[in-house]
Amino acid sequence: MWKYVRQRHCPAGWNWSGINLIEQELEIIQGTISGVLYQNYDNGYAVLRLDQGRGETVSVVGTIPLPVVGERLMVTGRWGNHPSYGRQFEAEFLERLMPQTGMEILRYLSSRIIKGIGPKTAARIVERFGDQTLIIMEREPERLAEVSGISRDKARAIGEEFRIRVGMRQLMEFFTLHQLPAELAVRTYKRYGEGTVELLYEDPYLLMEEGLEAPFGAVDRFAIDLGLPGDDPRRVRAGIIFELQYNLSAGHSFLPEDKLIPATAQLLNVEPETVQHGLEVLLQNGQLVRSVLTGITVIYLPALFEAECYITRRLLSSGKNTFSPPKNLNRLMKTVAEESGVTYSQQQEQAIRQAASSGVLLITGGPGTGKTTILKGILSLLGQMQLRCVLAAPTGRAAKRLSEVTGEDASTIHRLLEASIDPTTGEMVFLRDEDNPIKADAVIVDEMSMVDVLLLHSLLQAIPEGKRLILVGDPDQLPPVGPGFPFSDCLRGGALPAVRLTEIFRQAQQSLIVMNAHRVNHGELPELRNVKSDFFFLPCRSEEEVRQTITGLCTTRLPRNMGISADQIQVLSPTRKGSVGTAALNGCLQAALNPPAPTKKERQFGDFTFREGDRVMQIRNNYDIMWKKCDGSAVGTGIFNGDIGTITAIDPHMEMLTVVFDDRQADYDFTQLGELEPAYAMTVHKSQGSEYRAVILSAWSGSEYLLTRSVLYTAITRARELLIIVGRQETVAAMTENARRGRRYTGLKLRLQGKVE
Repeated sequence: MWKYVRQRHCPAGWNWSGINLIEQELEIIQGTISGVLYQNYDNGYAVLRLDQGRGETVSVVGTIPLPVVGERLMVTGRWGNHPSYGRQFEAEFLERLMPQTGMEILRYLSSRIIKGIGPKTAARIVERFGDQTLIIMEREPERLAEVSGISRDKARAIGEEFRIRVGMRQLMEFFTLHQLPAELAVRTYKRYGEGTVELLYEDPYLLMEEGLEAPFGAVDRFAIDLGLPGDDPRRVRAGIIFELQYNLSAGHSFLPEDKLIPATAQLLNVEPETVQHGLEVLLQNGQLVRSVLTGITVIYLPALFEAECYITRRLLSSGKNTFSPPKNLNRLMKTVAEESGVTYSQQQEQAIRQAASSGVLLITGGPGTGKTTILKGILSLLGQMQLRCVLAAPTGRAAKRLSEVTGEDASTIHRLLEASIDPTTGEMVFLRDEDNPIKADAVIVDEMSMVDVLLLHSLLQAIPEGKRLILVGDPDQLPPVGPGFPFSDCLRGGALPAVRLTEIFRQAQQSLIVMNAHRVNHGELPELRNVKSDFFFLPCRSEEEVRQTITGLCTTRLPRNMGISADQIQVLSPTRKGSVGTAALNGCLQAALNPPAPTKKERQFGDFTFREGDRVMQIRNNYDIMWKKCDGSAVGTGIFNGDIGTITAIDPHMEMLTVVFDDRQADYDFTQLGELEPAYAMTVHKSQGSEYRAVILSAWSGSEYLLTRSVLYTAITRARELLIIVGRQETVAAMTENARRGRRYTGLKLRLQGKVE
């Protein structure tokens, strides 16, 4: 079970015992891991302290996935000298050895590698079973119930955890051997279990299945290492599907066939005819769908085709489905206005009245045009009509903001749909659907520009026919991260009831933030005169000056001069990379706002050291992570992309990190730290849907694909009270002039218009 050999630089199939150590100047050392100094969970690289006995301890570095204190290793490699850390043993190959003596097993289990076993429980288990402990745990785990304090259920759970932990570790080593990402092993093991290796030898392209998120290049190298020819049909079919999946991240719902074929042929270095044959097989098998849009033949992944068709049917049906307005509508409208204290404009009153009778209604407008006022009016009117409304937004921050401005409960769309993980497949599913719909008379969704075509499809499936749907957003902001741009398509399609707000109200006209947002949106330079206002520009002559200025604003100037604390400020940048991108800015801001201290525990992950007190952001949806209310009043699952929190505790012994998101506390295993990133600074894309008291925007240099008008417009509209741009005026001008919006292949607008053959 435990004897697995990892050959880091050897061709597949080589035997560890057959290596000529003398020719390669390699040595073998053995010992027990006494400390894990560093572990990169992405690629398995580790720095260990290895106790060789007799008081001799050495440093070992190399690709060693999931090392645990107490493990015994046989390591083959060579000695080297690091300029900073001195003499260390550089591992080329290793063999994990089962702990043999009772003392070795006790040390191994006391490392808390197995959930449910701490030092005290480990001592009782080893006292009972001695050097047979690990064999018992693997083959007869129910016997652990012979130990005091361990129930039968707990015994079975420990045995299952032990089996999974060992199997997953071996799979990670197999993946590392074949230069596959170590973290991919976790997802793959959850799906295929103990027979994973055998399945992958039969078809390595199983790793390209949806939900595993495997990089095609690494899988392709693995397949070629196994001897698959370049034109193997499995490789060709996997390449076609990869090309379509890859382009989802660029926002495309489909690809024209005449672009898909040559792109895949170039990717695989095969003839176009070979790709065409593979495509026909995929179409015959129902793995892809061919469609014709305005005379152009296009290829869809089935989920995207179904999403567009379903959205079209439902929205057109809802658009035709009108409700008779209440006979006392005028009186109700008067009550709404009196209770709110608002004198509605003609556009605003029209929107509120339409909400009473429309099956679906689109509401759009820029900042200061009264979208929030309309939302509150609609909620008031529908409430007086005795209709139950639910509010939702794409992200946690957007939902929180929606709740704050309306005074009503709001949730993320994922929470509304009760997102969960299917335990059999490990994939995300929504518990709310056509068979288990949302219980509401009206569903109102804000920040619709962030919603992609797949999420809208799932939302519509969960809304019963005959209910009201109100979609609110600003299509001039950045498009969704996922495929399609459904809100924009629905507006441009012209087939659905829509209210376009254009009037900027007098109070909003006094805000330079609002007025400059509209100037930028119309291609006009924002006003950058630093008069007393809510919008400032601070010019800088170097990248270093940008970093220093931003740091000074966060640490001193804004807190001291304007009473805006650091946690009310959000630093934004169009880019992640570069000396004024989010990575560099996060390093500077962490050093200034949360410096190291003896009382603050830390954990390094990749290039960043997480520290207690750090502001962090969840960067992908995790549907099964547990959380509990800080006051203990409730528990639940799910932390979602864009949620921002603070690290409150790091436990090196338990290998756990605790983050508090508003009033929810979640614990992260160190293997999950790739889901978090520092959030002192974030990209403009990540900020969408949020609003901050003060925003500082870094505007220095970058790709023309990132320095765009929509990025600048989105950044400006994130600020509620204060916006400060730090950088170069010519960059601001270039962003204003750059109206580039990457073309997205989407068929929803054409389907709504009936232009499909």
